[in-house]
Amino acid sequence: MRCLIQRVSSSKVMVNKQEINAIKLGLTILVGFTHTDTSKEIDYCVNKIVNLRIFDDEQKIMNKSIIDVQGQILAISQFTLYGDPLKGHRPSYIKAANKELAFPLYEEFCQKLNQIIPTKKGVFGADMQLEIINDGPCTIFIDTDYK
Repeated sequence: MRCLIQRVSSSKVMVNKQEINAIKLGLTILVGFTHTDTSKEIDYCVNKIVNLRIFDDEQKIMNKSIIDVQGQILAISQFTLYGDPLKGHRPSYIKAANKELAFPLYEEFCQKLNQIIPTKKGVFGADMQLEIINDGPCTIFIDTDYK
């Protein structure tokens, strides 16, 4: 499981030029799954994400979590996180989970996040456009293969 986590001042997702969801202060998370991912990887990532101290405290030091700042999450499925560009010029996506596996994992991930932090979603499998105002910029990458 891979999560690209961006601290944002605002973010929104659109499908067919229609806004589907938007957040203000919080995290935009691009999440991808591979064939071996289970609830174990989801639990690990959810715990890491909600406790990451990447928001500024009163001294402008990254010392607060999304829980502390009462932020929101926008979670977007993105199989291209498993794109492998090492051979040739077209990335291979064979490590990305197929939709039959990835969709329930994505739903579980969003549901578990939403139990802790208000979480909004994109549309799984859709061609989405994102507007992200990355605050900092601050971007963190989690890959459960390297925990």
